[in-house]
Amino acid sequence: MLAGALALPFAAHAETTWPTKPIRIVVPFNPGGAIDALVRVIADGLTAKLGQQVLVDPKPGANTIVGSEIVAKAAPDGYTFLITTNSTHTNNPTLYAKLPFDPAKDLMPVSLVSLGTVLVVVKANAPFSDLRGMASWVKGLGRPATYGSWGIGSSGHLYGLMFEKALGGYYSHVPYRGDVPALQDVANGTLDITWASPISAQSQITAGRIKAIAAAGSKRSASLPDLGTFAEQLIAGFDLNLFVAAYAPAGTPAGIVDRLQREIRMVISQPEVAEKMIAQGQTPVASTPKELADVLARETPIWAELIKQSGAKVE
Repeated sequence: MLAGALALPFAAHAETTWPTKPIRIVVPFNPGGAIDALVRVIADGLTAKLGQQVLVDPKPGANTIVGSEIVAKAAPDGYTFLITTNSTHTNNPTLYAKLPFDPAKDLMPVSLVSLGTVLVVVKANAPFSDLRGMASWVKGLGRPATYGSWGIGSSGHLYGLMFEKALGGYYSHVPYRGDVPALQDVANGTLDITWASPISAQSQITAGRIKAIAAAGSKRSASLPDLGTFAEQLIAGFDLNLFVAAYAPAGTPAGIVDRLQREIRMVISQPEVAEKMIAQGQTPVASTPKELADVLARETPIWAELIKQSGAKVE
């Protein structure tokens, strides 16, 4: 008891003086990809706000598990954080028979960061421009339509399984290390369909090599207001948002977590930052730790049920 009482003033001091050294944000995706680019914009803003360098550390692998495990097992001292997509919490516990950590117990919610847009992308000269046309084309193809994603068990993989179930026809999944190489294969004709972020796809769309025919999410993206969602075009119920959020190792002092979420809110509310995020296909959305926890509690069982219905499993 005495040791605990003596520790309290030191913990309070740490919270009031934090940060006193550089902070690391682990991103469980490839460097140069959509989430990495998003986090670098936020990290620059946090560096200015906190007065310490905020470093982005990409640790891709195993559908976010590699990077997320690093943070889940890091010291809860306020100098290691995670920014990841909802897959870490809403998908992986159902997709994988066993995880090396428990996302719900080992990672503390800090703040929502954004709602993301994922595009369905095909070759520019594909003989269709919407999901209904794509479904008819796939059924008459005479072979499985190949579709790419950023890994086995990723949201892109799941969407492909759901498309096959909802639209009919046959689809064959081709996993990639990120969406950029999949986009290249769509452009050169060796892959039929892929999923991608707007920032990854933009240059190829501008060059006239590929085109986007639909977008995931409950609402149209601020960056692509003319592009219809899945639900609008054809598939009712495909309105789940893909969201990006920040987490800390369990046990991180509440004062530090609260300070970081306030700073994230201030950074993404700046017009120049919000503009960059929207250009990347991300709609800025901040929250309190409690609000993020409520989103996870609401969304996780919905994703889990969709995964079970799709039959997707990762060994």
